[in-house]
Amino acid sequence: MFFVPLAGYFFDFQSVLGITAVYHLSSNMSKIALFRQGVDKKLIFSMGIPAILGVIAGALLSKYVASSILETALAVFLVLLSVVMLVFRNLSLKPVTSVAAGGGVLSGFLAGLLGTGGAVRGIVLAAFRLPVKTFIATSAIIDMGIDMSRSVVYYTNGYIHTDDMYLIPILLVVSILGSYTGKKILEHVSEERFRTLTLLLVLLTGVVTLYKQFS
Repeated sequence: MFFVPLAGYFFDFQSVLGITAVYHLSSNMSKIALFRQGVDKKLIFSMGIPAILGVIAGALLSKYVASSILETALAVFLVLLSVVMLVFRNLSLKPVTSVAAGGGVLSGFLAGLLGTGGAVRGIVLAAFRLPVKTFIATSAIIDMGIDMSRSVVYYTNGYIHTDDMYLIPILLVVSILGSYTGKKILEHVSEERFRTLTLLLVLLTGVVTLYKQFS
């Protein structure tokens, strides 16, 4: 969620989408390795397959929408999502298959079009009240399917450039350190405090990205 708007300061938006897909692949591998104690197989299928269909559609559409529009849409999405979740703290969805499928399509579509859909996926998965490690592992496996699918589409769209591949080992190291650090933080910080801090950072990222677009 943070990587896409931040990387936008250094690369064009389409390149950011390509780099993000590669970065997420390495990040998800490290998450799966660290939180492999359990996954929810039912959610992987009921949410994961619709998410893959959604991300393919979003990734294909991204080729035909101006980068400036996509960046602005991403910033607005981050601001609105963080504000809604900060104000309506008890917001939750019903833990049913139709919600999982719908959330999968939406999160996948946003990931393909804007580069990030993890927040939507997190809201939907939260409705099923999974243990923390199961939540992270299940989300990572679904995200792996999303990133593998959009990587193929981004490559055919010309978003993945050979001169950006030097970032892969760097991002791999960063993702492993980030996942390990996150695991340690979760052991000492309450979920509510962690959630609030994350949402405030999301809000700040969205506001800064909007400022960048209109300044």
